[in-house]
Amino acid sequence: MDFRSAGAQSGLMENLAGSLAGEQFAPRSTYLNTASAGLLPARSVAALHEAAQSVAEGAPLDMFADVEAARAGYARLAQVPVERVAAGSSVATFVGLIATSLPSGAEVLTAEGDFASAVNPFHVRADLKVRTVPLERIAASVRPGTALVAVSAVQSADGRLADLAAIRSAAAAHGARTCIDVSQALGWLAFDAGQYDFTVDVAYKWLLSPRGVGFLTVPEDFGGLSPVFAGWVAGERPFDSCYGPVTAFARSARRFDESPSLLSFTAARHALDLVEEIGLPAIRAHDLALADRFRAGLERIGREPVPAPGSAIVSVPGLGGLQPAFQEAGVSVSDRAGNLRAAFHLYNSAADVDRLLDLLAA
Repeated sequence: MDFRSAGAQSGLMENLAGSLAGEQFAPRSTYLNTASAGLLPARSVAALHEAAQSVAEGAPLDMFADVEAARAGYARLAQVPVERVAAGSSVATFVGLIATSLPSGAEVLTAEGDFASAVNPFHVRADLKVRTVPLERIAASVRPGTALVAVSAVQSADGRLADLAAIRSAAAAHGARTCIDVSQALGWLAFDAGQYDFTVDVAYKWLLSPRGVGFLTVPEDFGGLSPVFAGWVAGERPFDSCYGPVTAFARSARRFDESPSLLSFTAARHALDLVEEIGLPAIRAHDLALADRFRAGLERIGREPVPAPGSAIVSVPGLGGLQPAFQEAGVSVSDRAGNLRAAFHLYNSAADVDRLLDLLAA
């Protein structure tokens, strides 16, 4: 039963008719592939062009200020103090940092089929004990001696959601730390990173940024991490830390920063502003309404998606091979683990959903 008011439902239907930020996006196709890469908003493209032009002219803008603005914007979206956010480029690098902090023999609990970047750094350490179980059994599989639970909040291959509340509770009961990859979640799913030890994220999907932008959140005490990948930007005074060993690391999570891809962060700053202006509640309602419309349409044509209620990602088993033909027809989706994967975001509309359903019906 839907308990929303008639006015709220009317507003939602209006949103479904169009995107939430139409003037910022102009895809040439029916783009339903945000789980692979999000579209750049016009404001980010304009900022990127201006910054690139400034470099070409030998008078570069202060793009380090953009890194700090992007860090602050991400902190607000993730609901943590900015001092707990490190900036970098990839999930694999940040997970690798966490992996290096674990003592020899530590047990890491992961989910079957999770994204490689979120788990591989643990596997390459032969002295760690990596235990893999089905996603649905993660919480029940935490046990005494488990040092870390590492799992994606939303599974890339099929959109299934991890039971984060149960995982958090089980980890706390056994003294295990948590590492949550929110790359397929933050941007449409409300998430409080402060409830977990570590979270990792790349912003080029649901946060509408270029590749080369990623974020790590850490506990106030840094969770035992050591800045083993640190360069000069990790210093408390970076421009005084350019030569020789860094003698004074940043007092915040900035000590874990990678040297930033400045142009990418310039664009990301404006993309994160857009997400924040629209608001995660509005984006979540919009994205899930479109995903539910797609699920209902699949039922009408006799297709059953991978069960993932409450997810903005919908995957249809066995149909991944149709992706090239759909791409040729002007509909962008993914082939992941044999599934036809569609992802619905703020620039999509009901017409986009119906176009994909028409192709599937045909």
